[in-house]
Amino acid sequence: MPLFTHKQENRVFKIISANVNGIRSAYKKGFLDYLQRVDADVVCVQELKAQEADLDESMRRPHGMHGAWHCAEKRGYSGVAIYSKRTPDRVQYGLGVPEFDAEGRFVRADFGRLSVVSLYLPSGSSSEERQAAKYRFLDVFLPMLAAMHAEGRDIVVCGDWNIAHQNIDLKNWKGNQKNSGFLPEERAWLTRVISEVGWVDVWRTLYPEAPGYTWWSNRGQAYAKDVGWRIDYQMCTPELAATARESTIYKDEKFSDHAPLVVDYDYTP
Repeated sequence: MPLFTHKQENRVFKIISANVNGIRSAYKKGFLDYLQRVDADVVCVQELKAQEADLDESMRRPHGMHGAWHCAEKRGYSGVAIYSKRTPDRVQYGLGVPEFDAEGRFVRADFGRLSVVSLYLPSGSSSEERQAAKYRFLDVFLPMLAAMHAEGRDIVVCGDWNIAHQNIDLKNWKGNQKNSGFLPEERAWLTRVISEVGWVDVWRTLYPEAPGYTWWSNRGQAYAKDVGWRIDYQMCTPELAATARESTIYKDEKFSDHAPLVVDYDYTP
C-alpha cells in the first residue's frame, strides 16, 4: 500500500509570531496594515495588554480573519491571540492552571491535522517572585509539551518564550549569564524541550549561524546597534518542522520592542 503523501497539494503556509507589547499601541504604529500586506495564514500575537472589551472589530477580526484570544484578568497585562484565515475546528483557552490562566498566556487552535499555539511564557526579570513564577510555569509546561508532542499531530508553538537558548541567541551573552532569560536553569530547560521531548527550533534549524534577534531593550541604542536577544520562537513537531522553507524577522517597521518572526511552510493542513 503506497504511503499517503500531501506533497502534491502543499503550498506556502505562512505563520507569524509577534509580541506586540500592547495591541492598541502596535495598531497605531501600523501593525494592522502590515498584516494586510503580509497576508499570513495564521498570526500569533502575545502581550495584547487589553481586555476583551478593549478590542475593537479590527482587533477581533483583522481583515476578516477569525480571532481567538485569551486575555489576562489584570488590565493592561499579558494576553495572547491567534488570528487565522480559516475558522478553527477547536480552540483551547488556557492550560488548566489557574495561576497562569489568569494571566492569559496560552491559546491553541486546531485546523485539520495542524495545531497552532500562541504562548507568552512569564518573564522573571522584574523580581525574584516573578522568577519563581517563571520556574513554576516551566515545571508545569514541560509535561504539557511532552503530551502535545505525543498527540501525533502537526503542532507549532509560537511565541515569546522569554529564554535565549545558546550564546548565539543574544549579543551580550557573557554579561547576561546571571540575568533572567539566560540563566543556566532556563537554558537547560529549553535544551530538554528540544533534545528530550523532541521539539524543533525552526529558526536555528534553518539558520545555524544566524543570531536571529527578535527583542531589543529600550535602554541605550540596543535596537539601532542590534544588541538583541532571540527569545521568540516557532517550535514545531518534527514532521511540520521539516516543511519549513524560509524564516524572516521583520524589522522594516517597529511595532514594539519585539519584531515579528515569520516562517513559510511548504504545507497544507
